[in-house]
Amino acid sequence: MPGSILIVDDVATNRIVLKVKLSTACYDVCARDSATNVLTEVRRVRPRLVILDYTGRECTALDSVRALRNNRETAALPVIVTGTPNAEMTAQSMARDALSAGADAFHPKPLNEALLLARIRNLLRTREISDELRLRGTTSQALGLAEAGSSFTRPARIGLVARDPAEALRWKHALAPHLSHRITVLSRASALKDSNPNVQDLYVIAATLDEPGDGLQLMSELRARRWSRHSAAVVLLPQSDPAMAAMALDLGAADVAELPLEGEGFALRVAQQLIRKHEADQLRRRVRDGLKLALTDPLTGLFNRRYALPHLARMRESALLKNQPFAVMVLDLDHFKRVNDTWGHASGDAVLCTVAGRIARNMRSVDLVARIGGEEFLIAMPNTTSEEAKAAALRLCRLIEAEPIRLPDNNELHQTVSIGVAIGGTAPDATDAPDLPTEVLLDALIDRADQALMSSKAQGRNTVTLGKSAA
Repeated sequence: MPGSILIVDDVATNRIVLKVKLSTACYDVCARDSATNVLTEVRRVRPRLVILDYTGRECTALDSVRALRNNRETAALPVIVTGTPNAEMTAQSMARDALSAGADAFHPKPLNEALLLARIRNLLRTREISDELRLRGTTSQALGLAEAGSSFTRPARIGLVARDPAEALRWKHALAPHLSHRITVLSRASALKDSNPNVQDLYVIAATLDEPGDGLQLMSELRARRWSRHSAAVVLLPQSDPAMAAMALDLGAADVAELPLEGEGFALRVAQQLIRKHEADQLRRRVRDGLKLALTDPLTGLFNRRYALPHLARMRESALLKNQPFAVMVLDLDHFKRVNDTWGHASGDAVLCTVAGRIARNMRSVDLVARIGGEEFLIAMPNTTSEEAKAAALRLCRLIEAEPIRLPDNNELHQTVSIGVAIGGTAPDATDAPDLPTEVLLDALIDRADQALMSSKAQGRNTVTLGKSAA
């Protein structure tokens, strides 16, 4: 039953009541007693989330959580522990034990339905994002596009935003003995300062700053900022308020807690969220690095053909919508084989990198520069006429030829290039007919530029030729 929620509780009434509540919210639910081997049942049912009762006759929730966390297949499975506090075990001590074992959250009984459902939505949403990033990162590694991230972990940055600085300092004093991280007291204004933002890995925010619930607005604003959207946030409630706690979780809070803080237990919650945040950062970094390696040329750092062609397709579509021309240049290094044969491949690489740098530095930020072959480069210029394109190409020829290129053995040589130019978008050419596929049109456009490049070679090299349709 893929996508279900697994409930494990000894008391049949508890299982039935919780199953009805979750089923009403359109979840598929499996209910078992604690005689069930949770790890075995998870492998069989493959649930999206597990809810365990703290105490069972056969196996406690803590043992089950540890078993799930120690298994590679189930290590990331969201787990909520529930339990009934008593004279011997308070809700705080139960929560501390559950979180120490690896549970994602503890909810005391009797369960608040709205808060539990908000917690489930929050955990499932986080899990889906992590699964997607993990899948992309795994694919990148399988393709050889990314290496596993470093295990080095820097001290995290924790920002405290309270109604007043004195209250935030009390939080800091409660946390500091249990955490070896940088803890900073922030005002609302300093947390949101755009010019020099106090970027934190995790924000601890009072639900009420000036007005009831305005701390949630601050959290939403932080999640909307580019530099803080991936930061975790824990919201502190002045008293038990399940409705506001549920709202905080639905708005994206990583966790909620009640004041006053119990230092050790709250530090455990913060540490857990920092671990999750670090793991999410590693996954995003792995995906980003994999994409970068997939789309860029490792020698020159320019984009490669895999990136250039889709980008060129979007440029063409934009040009047609705006009724503007765009230019495509194909640039080739003259007599490059002679460089490799005379000076060696290390010198050839140095020449390629130097030429690539000169091209990139002398084009506009909106222009595309890509290496599409051994010594062949593609340049695409939006909103550019044939006259402007030819002038830019001639300028590149002169710039590349003007300065000698230093080789690894300290020798120098002057390199020249030949360029072919074609114009697309509004050029009156049959190959730009709108009923033809974009791929066909782009192939024809690049072919025109390539033919123009061959003409430049035939004319003696170190020159520029416009494709026939742009003449």
